[in-house]
Amino acid sequence: MSDAPPTPAGDVWTVKRILDWTIPHLKSHGSDSPRLDAEILLAHARGCPRIQLYTNYDQPLTDGQRATMRDLVKRRAAAEPVAYLVGHREFFGLEFRVTKDVLIPRPDTETLVVDAIETSKPQAAPRVLDIGTGSGCIAIALAVNCPNAEVTAIDLSLAALGIARENSEKHNVADRIRWLHGDLFAPLTAGEQFDVIASNPPYIASAEIETLAADVRLNEPRSALDGGPDGLDLVRRLIADAPQHLVSQGRLLIEISSEQADAVTQLLTANGRYDDITVLKDLAKQPRVVRAARKD
Repeated sequence: MSDAPPTPAGDVWTVKRILDWTIPHLKSHGSDSPRLDAEILLAHARGCPRIQLYTNYDQPLTDGQRATMRDLVKRRAAAEPVAYLVGHREFFGLEFRVTKDVLIPRPDTETLVVDAIETSKPQAAPRVLDIGTGSGCIAIALAVNCPNAEVTAIDLSLAALGIARENSEKHNVADRIRWLHGDLFAPLTAGEQFDVIASNPPYIASAEIETLAADVRLNEPRSALDGGPDGLDLVRRLIADAPQHLVSQGRLLIEISSEQADAVTQLLTANGRYDDITVLKDLAKQPRVVRAARKD
């Protein structure tokens, strides 16, 4: 392994030995989940499910597997995210391909998906719009869990839309999602309306970008993070333009950072075209999504 102590002649790098060396190495380089990182990287290097590491502790790695692992550990120690290194990330029980063209899906966003599904499922053919789809994780999770939904997904990045389409094909919902390229609502036809509009927009204040963890700051697309001076530039535009694309009592769901809940609630109230404004909390009991309905 890179930076490892000299290996005595005849000594063997087994699964256990590599994990025992890699975990403290990654911890010393800033990983907040070194064991999980090490296991995911080693499973990827060996081409096996992570669970198989536990039943093959004494199995030696081939020279090729060691070389792959050495490179992965070096890159992870330099703050490259594990999801980009292995090329995928699980979200809502589904596996999504990810590259540096898309934000890495996070468990916090599942709060938004759960509410969108609960809103959509009782309807015969709900029309759902995902703005800023990225990897497609929101749109695809909705399509998989709401077979009757008509889903539209928009992104400003053509590269991101390419990744999202690939993910939709993997999960067999490509024929049920319409992919549009453009800025927020711009690609829609005039008067087109939806039962649910969901968005995980950029919401980090510009000045705070440099304070983010290195793996996020140095690798994830800034356009998916930077929300302007107070983090709410895109949120304001969503709130202003969504009513013309919502049916009466249609729902707008916006993911936010926990400290933005009051400000976003005030923006929705001041707009005057929303009611039933609610803040939803994530699994950590932190404000994560603001939901509002278009007034009749």
